[in-house]
Order: sequence, then C-alpha cells, then structure tokens
Amino acid sequence: MKLKPQPKPARTTRPKVRRGAVKRGARPRGGQARRPGVPLRRRLSGRLPSLRRVLAGLGAVAAAAVLVALLNGPWLRVSRVAWAGEHYTDAADLSAVLESERGTSLLAVDTRSLRERLERIPSVAEADVNATLTGSVEAHVVERAAAFVWETKSARFIGADDGTVFAGSALDAEPDPSLASLPHISDGRFAARLITIGDVIPEALLHTAMRVAAIDPAAFGSAASGFAIAIDDEYGFQLVSAQPEWQMALGIYGLDPRETTAEADARLERQITAVRTLFATEAEADIGWVDVRNPGKVYFRAKG
Repeated sequence: MKLKPQPKPARTTRPKVRRGAVKRGARPRGGQARRPGVPLRRRLSGRLPSLRRVLAGLGAVAAAAVLVALLNGPWLRVSRVAWAGEHYTDAADLSAVLESERGTSLLAVDTRSLRERLERIPSVAEADVNATLTGSVEAHVVERAAAFVWETKSARFIGADDGTVFAGSALDAEPDPSLASLPHISDGRFAARLITIGDVIPEALLHTAMRVAAIDPAAFGSAASGFAIAIDDEYGFQLVSAQPEWQMALGIYGLDPRETTAEADARLERQITAVRTLFATEAEADIGWVDVRNPGKVYFRAKG
C-alpha cells in the first residue's frame, strides 16, 4: 500500500523589519510601550492664547489708555457754560451750578446730577442738560407757572399752584405786568414776615385765598368790579372794595386743623349769603365796614 505524499506547507513571507524599527504592538527594548505623543503644535496651542484674544486684549488696553489720556489731558475740557429758559430764576443760581463744571473733562460731566441740582432751585420745574464735543455744557430750564402773588410787609412773592414760593422782589420794585391778572393776597400777619423763597404756603390757607379770590362780586349782590384780598392776625381774611368803598372781615381760615376743607367752603358760602342779604336791605354805597365772621350775626358800620 502506497502512501500519498503530504503537500508541503506554503511558505509565508515575513515582513521585513528595518533595523531599529519597532514592530506595531511590540514593546520597545528595555521599557514599556508608549502612547503616541501629542504633536507639539497642539500642545502649544492649548497653552498660548489665540490671536483673536491677543488682539482684543491689546485693543482694550489701548482704549483704556486713550480714555485716561482724554480724562487727564488738555483735550475735551469744558470751556463754556450756557443756559436758557429763565425768567424768574436768578442767573446767579444757575451759574452756581453750571460754572462748577468749567475746566472739567467732558467725559466726566454728570449731566444727570446737574439736572437734579438745577431742579432743586425753587423756580425750576424741569431742566435738561447736555455736554457737547465743542466744550460746552448747556442747560435749558422750564420754570414753574405763576399762580398767585403773595405780598408781605417786606417783599412781593410769586407762587405756584402747589403753594411753593419760587420768586420774589422788593415791594418798591416795578410789578411784573404779566402777573396783573393773578390773585393778589396782601398778608399782614406777623408770621408772614418769615416767608422766603422756597417756602410753601400751607394748603388750607392757600385754598381759602384762591377760593376768596374767585368770588364774583355779583354773588354778594355788589356793584364792585373786583376785590383786593388782605389777611391779618385780628380779622383774618378781608375783602376790600375800591368802588363802592368798603371793607369786609371774613375771619381766620386755614389755622384750625379740626375744620375740613368742605367745612371751610360751607362757612364761606354762608357768609356770601349773609352779605347778599345785607346788600339787599341796605344801600351798599352807604356801608363802610362789614363784619361777617359769624354769618349768623352780621355787623356793619355806615360810612361817616
């Protein structure tokens, strides 16, 4: 029996390995296997800032340097201050606020603070302040509207509808003709000597003054064309008629905290009714003085 010859195993070619090279997966001589290293470029890029960040940082430094130079340098300084819109406001008060900014860097001008300081002036209702690159700080003020004229023994004052006294002048100064149509109250009380600009006339007192000033002479049955209003410590509110010539005492208003506004108005209405009854029975031209402080008991004195 013949045996069949076995086929020879196929020869495999071994890959050539260059001297000094290390096979994949083989450990290097004399040590353990190493992971592939991170490229140098990647390692440096993780530690160094990007070019964009560098440029942004340089820009910020440059901007800060420019800002400091503008703040401390001779450029962009306030060289001029100006204002407009004033009529009652003293120019010295406006100047005291704005002139303090002269020589200041325009970038350091606080227009909001200046506006608030201007609006603390009694006559100023609103203010607007702007700083321009030409070196100017300019303000425009809107003043309070005049609602009444309040005269004391020492001065003539102008007040707003909330009672704020915001302007004044000496009694011998020429009256402003634009105020002729406003209610004029002559206050001869001792306490009135202390009134000054910035004070506020008490609400109840002002309410009665404006209410009396609004009385139509016809409501009294009077032939007078108008009244003057006076106040003193003895008779309180008084009406003075020039033609026919007479005076009328209405009494003290606005000092009793127990009397409400409605009660004061009701008392005044009773007085008007009492005087109308008097003038209906007595000739107005013959009366020199009327005391209607108590509307239930009206006293009058004939002329002469």
